[in-house]
Amino acid sequence: MKQLKKLNSAQVRRMYLKFFEEHGHKIMPSASLVPVNDPTLLWINSGVATMKKYFDGKVVPENPRMTSSQKSIRTNDIENVGKTARHHTMFEMLGNFSVGDYFKNEVIPWAWELLTSDDWFGFDPERLYITYYPKDHDAYNKWREVGVAKDHLIPDEDNFWDIGQGPSGPDTEIFYDRGQEFNNLADDDPENYPGGENERYLEIWNIVFSQFNHTPEDTYEPLPHKNIDTGMGLERVVSIFENAPTNFETDLFMPLIKQTEKFSGSKKYGESKEDDIQFKIIADHIRTITFAISDGALPSNVGRGYVIRRLLRRAVVAGKKLGIDEPFLAKMVPTVGKIMEDYYPDVLENADYIASVIKSEEDRFSATLNGGLNLLNNVIANAKKDGSNEIDGRTAFKLYDTYGFPIELTKEYASDEGLTVDEDGFQAAMTEQQNRARNARDMDNGMGVQTDLWTDFKEASRYVGYTDLTVDDAKVIGLAHDGKQADDAQPGDKNIEVIFDVTPFYAEMGGQVADTGDIIDNYGKKVGRVVDVQHAPNQQNLHRVELNAPLKKGARYKLVVDRIRHLKIEKNHTATHLLDQALRNVLGGHTQQAGSLVEEHYLRFDFNHFGQVTAKDLKAVEQMVNEQIWKEIPVKTVETDIDSAKEMGAIALFSDKYGDKVRVVKIGDYNTEFCGGDHVKNTNELGLFKIVSEGGVGAGVRRIEAVTSSDAFNFLQDRDDLLNKVATDLKVAQIKEVPHQVEALQSELKDAQKQSTALQAKIAAQQANNVFENVQKTANGSLIAAEVQVAGMGQLRQLADSWRAKSLSDVLVLGTANDGKANLLVAVSDDKVKDGLKAGDLIKAIAPAINGGGGGRPNLAQAGGKKPEGIQDALKQAADYLNN
Repeated sequence: MKQLKKLNSAQVRRMYLKFFEEHGHKIMPSASLVPVNDPTLLWINSGVATMKKYFDGKVVPENPRMTSSQKSIRTNDIENVGKTARHHTMFEMLGNFSVGDYFKNEVIPWAWELLTSDDWFGFDPERLYITYYPKDHDAYNKWREVGVAKDHLIPDEDNFWDIGQGPSGPDTEIFYDRGQEFNNLADDDPENYPGGENERYLEIWNIVFSQFNHTPEDTYEPLPHKNIDTGMGLERVVSIFENAPTNFETDLFMPLIKQTEKFSGSKKYGESKEDDIQFKIIADHIRTITFAISDGALPSNVGRGYVIRRLLRRAVVAGKKLGIDEPFLAKMVPTVGKIMEDYYPDVLENADYIASVIKSEEDRFSATLNGGLNLLNNVIANAKKDGSNEIDGRTAFKLYDTYGFPIELTKEYASDEGLTVDEDGFQAAMTEQQNRARNARDMDNGMGVQTDLWTDFKEASRYVGYTDLTVDDAKVIGLAHDGKQADDAQPGDKNIEVIFDVTPFYAEMGGQVADTGDIIDNYGKKVGRVVDVQHAPNQQNLHRVELNAPLKKGARYKLVVDRIRHLKIEKNHTATHLLDQALRNVLGGHTQQAGSLVEEHYLRFDFNHFGQVTAKDLKAVEQMVNEQIWKEIPVKTVETDIDSAKEMGAIALFSDKYGDKVRVVKIGDYNTEFCGGDHVKNTNELGLFKIVSEGGVGAGVRRIEAVTSSDAFNFLQDRDDLLNKVATDLKVAQIKEVPHQVEALQSELKDAQKQSTALQAKIAAQQANNVFENVQKTANGSLIAAEVQVAGMGQLRQLADSWRAKSLSDVLVLGTANDGKANLLVAVSDDKVKDGLKAGDLIKAIAPAINGGGGGRPNLAQAGGKKPEGIQDALKQAADYLNN
C-alpha cells in the first residue's frame, strides 16, 4: 500500500486548482453565497450553480475550461448536522468545468492523474472504486484504459444526473476505501459496497457528462455542446489526508471545537457522543453564519435571514447543553477567519462587523430562550397538575419554532420531570411548517434548455457609446427573428434581434438600463427603433428592434441613440458611485451594494446594512454626494488588468462579472470602482442630487431612490409648490412662518379635542342618568339595555365603568351608531359571571343583528358592525337571550 500524503485543507484546495490551471482551466473566484440575478436559488448550493449561464448557453465564457473552489450552503436537513460524519450546512465544492470543450476522453485521464500521481494527490489506486451508468460504455472503457481494474468498476443505475429541464447525462462517482477499520456494517450487509450507505467507502468526486437536453416535452435530445461538470467535497478529501474519523476532526473544524471546549470549561470533545454532537453543531453552524453574513445576508424571519437565525439559535442551544451560559458565538468569528484565510481573506477583514451582527442576535435570543424555558416550565407544571403524562406535540413545536428548542431538548426536560412528548403531533406540526416554508427553501439547480441561436456567432461587434452616440455606417452582421437566423426581417416579424459590427447602443448591464434610439437608412428614412439591448452569449450587443421598413443582413445603417435620455442615465449612474461611497463613509465600510437600477428619471440603490438608517445619517449622505458635485471633480475611466485595478483601490461589486481586462471609473480621490457603464465627464454635470425615499426591502437590505439634475429640481419645485400652497391656506406672509403656524393650530386643535371630550362625557353622563333608570327583569337577572348617542366604543366603556361602580343591574347592553357603523357593548356583573353567564357568549348571540362580530372577557365584551338600524333588534335579542 502506498503511503498517504499529509496535506492540510489549504494545500488540498491549492493543489486541485493548480492541477486544472496547468491543464488550461481558468480559476474562477468563489462567488457570493447570495445568488446574483438567480431567483431560483435561496443560496449558492454547488459549484455548478455559478456556471448555469454558461451551461444553458446564455453566456459564452472567455475560457471554456474553468475550475473553482466554491463555498456553498444547503439547508434541507439541518437536523442531521452533528449526527453524521459528513453532513454540513456550509461546505466547499472543488470543481472543474468544460463548456463545449473537452469530454470523457480528457476528463477521465485527468481525474485519474490528479488522484493517483505522486505529483498530486498520490492516492493508492487499490483504494479507489468507480461507479458508472451501465449504458455508458464510453466511460467504462476509458476508466479501463487509464488502468482501473475491472473489479473496481461498479455499474449503478443511479449514475444519471437529471434535475429536470435542461442539461443532463450520465455521471461517474469515485470512492475512496478507508479500510476495514472504518466499516460500520456487517460483511454481508447489502449496503456494504462502494456506493452504499456505509462509512468505509467514502464518495469523494462526482463527474457529470452533460450530453443531453431534458426538454419540456420530457424527451432527451443531444446537446448542441457537450459539457463536463464535476464536484469534489473539500471537507471529505481533507478527512482522508488528515486520517480523520469524520470531517470534523480536520483543520477545518477542530480549532472551533477546541475553542468551544474552552468556553464550556468542563466538557471535552470525544468523551461523550451526545456532547460531541453539540460540539459539531456549533463548529458547523458558526462557519455558515459567519460566511453568510460576510456575503451580505442578515438574520431575519424570512428566507435567507430565517436560515441564519435558525442556525444561530441551534448553536446557542447546543452551547447551553455544553454548559455555556454566556454569548460566545461572536467570539468565534476570528477563528473561522483564520482557518479560511488562505482562500477567503475577506472574512477576517469583516470580522468586527460580522461579530457585531452575531452578538446582537445572540443577546436578543438569550431573552427569547429564557422565555422558552419559562413556557416549558409552565407546561410541565400544568401537565403535572392535570395528571397528564405527556406534553402535546404542538406545544413542543412552538418551543422549537418560536424559541429554538430542538425536540430532543424538550424531551430531555420532560423526562427529568417524568413526562413524555407527543412526537407524532410534533412531526405533524413540523410538516405543516415545512409546507408553508417551501417557497423559502432552496429550489433546484434547474437550467434553461440549451439554445445555440447565437452561441456559435463569434463575429466581433464594437461598442463606441462611451464617446459616440451616433454611428453613420453600421453593418448588420447578425439577424434573427422568430427564434431563427435570417437574411432579412420585415415589419410584423416577432422577436427581431440584430447585431451590428459597431454600435453606440449600450447593452443593459450593471444596473444601467439599455439605450434606445433609431435605425436610419441611406436615404434618411427611419427603418425601425431599438427598444432594448442585451448581451449575446459571446458578448456582442444584441439589439431588440421594432421595424416599420425591411432590414437586411449585410446592409449598412445609421444608428442614433436617444441623446437626452442617455445623458440623464449617465448622470444617474455616476450618482450611484457617489452614493455608494457616501454610504460607506457615513455608515461604515461593511456597507455593500446589493443591487442597483439606473433609469432615465431616477436611480435605485440597494445596500446591505444591519439596522435602520437615521434621518441624520441620510442627511449626511445626501450632503456628501452634493459636495462632490459642487467640487466639480473630473470623472476618468481606465481600462487595465484586474490586478492593477485592485492596486488602484477599485471596489469590485460581484467578482464573477469581471474578465481579465476591466474598466475602472475614478472620481478624483473620492471613489474608484470597477464599472462598464456610461458616466459623465465631470461631477458638475449632475447639478443636484436629492434622496426621494429610503427604507428596508428585505433581510438586512435597504433601498434608496434618488434623482439628479432636472429631475431633482422638479422634485424640489413640487415640494416648494406644496409648501407655498400650505402657506397660502394658513394665511402666513412668509414660508418660514409655516412651522410656527402649524404648531399653533395643533395646540388649538388639542384644546378643542379636550373640550369636545369633556362635553361628550357630560352628555354621556346625562344620558346615563336616563338610561340607567330603565331596568328590566329577566329570567337570568336584571338588565339595562339602551341605544345611546355617544362618540364610539370608548364612551360606551366609560358608561360601563360608571354602571359597574354603582351596581345598577346584573347585565348592561348598550349600542351606538356613528358614520354608518354600529357598536355594541355587553357588561356582566361579577356575581353573574360566577353563575356562568359570560359577556362574550351574549355579544356573539346579538352581534349578527348589526352584521358584525365580536368577543371579549367574561365580564366585558364588544362588537362592531355595518348595520346601525339593527341596534334595536340586538337589544331585544339580548333580553330574549336572558329569558331563555
